[in-house]
Amino acid sequence: MVHLFRTSLGVMALAAATFGPGGGVHAASGPFLAHQALYDLSLVKSRSSSINSARGRILYNFTGSSCEGYTSEFRQVSELDSGEGKVTLSDLRSNSWEDAAGKSYRFKIETRMNETASGLVDGSAVRDGDHINVKLKLPAPKNFTLDGKIVFPTEQIQRIIAAAKEGKSLLELSVYDGSDDGQKVYNTLTVIGQPIPADRTASPDPATADEHMKTLTRWPVTVSYFDRDVKQKEGEQTPVYAMSFELYENGVSRQLVLDYNDFVISGAMGKFDVKDSKPCN
Repeated sequence: MVHLFRTSLGVMALAAATFGPGGGVHAASGPFLAHQALYDLSLVKSRSSSINSARGRILYNFTGSSCEGYTSEFRQVSELDSGEGKVTLSDLRSNSWEDAAGKSYRFKIETRMNETASGLVDGSAVRDGDHINVKLKLPAPKNFTLDGKIVFPTEQIQRIIAAAKEGKSLLELSVYDGSDDGQKVYNTLTVIGQPIPADRTASPDPATADEHMKTLTRWPVTVSYFDRDVKQKEGEQTPVYAMSFELYENGVSRQLVLDYNDFVISGAMGKFDVKDSKPCN
């Protein structure tokens, strides 16, 4: 269960700015906001007796432009208390870069459990026609190909916003983000609610108070992540985890809720700073 705190980079991206048009399929309207966001994590509820409390933080930095590509730095530190003095501390750090066309993606992910390194993934993926070429350096050198219909995290965000603006309520995508051992592909189902107009009163946080955000529409969104390698049995497949949030049209997310099946964690925005971005020449 604790391994589920190795949150996929798809989840990370959803807590970030959208990066730009992906794969040339859709063209989301900009501008996309370069920023730093801090989310404070706390336990909402536990569906099992194995979790007494949980807390932590997500820190996200996003920079770049459509000319030079986009760089994201992400860190999630989480502490699980299962009672009787059993506390598990997980620390996930990642750095990634993706070009604005969704054709190239580089990633480096480090996972630490109880201050001991437990995983390091380093690799890149390049879209080539109807397939994607993946080259891993770590955890072991390996080259393999993926279906070209699979999207990277930045394009996932872009397509969610495009679908929301088109009035769609459902979106299915397969996503590759380099998480786990660098070979994992998630099937995702996104449910998009009715748009929330800019003048609708929201519970205040640093994002709602920012001048860049006050005139923007947002949507309630839930994304469920399914293990593509697990064969579906009778009935519906259970997601590995799901994430709910309010997504602004510039890509910023607020009111995060992470559902790991056994327990649910909320992510309240504690800090939000807009960063300078250099325009394309």
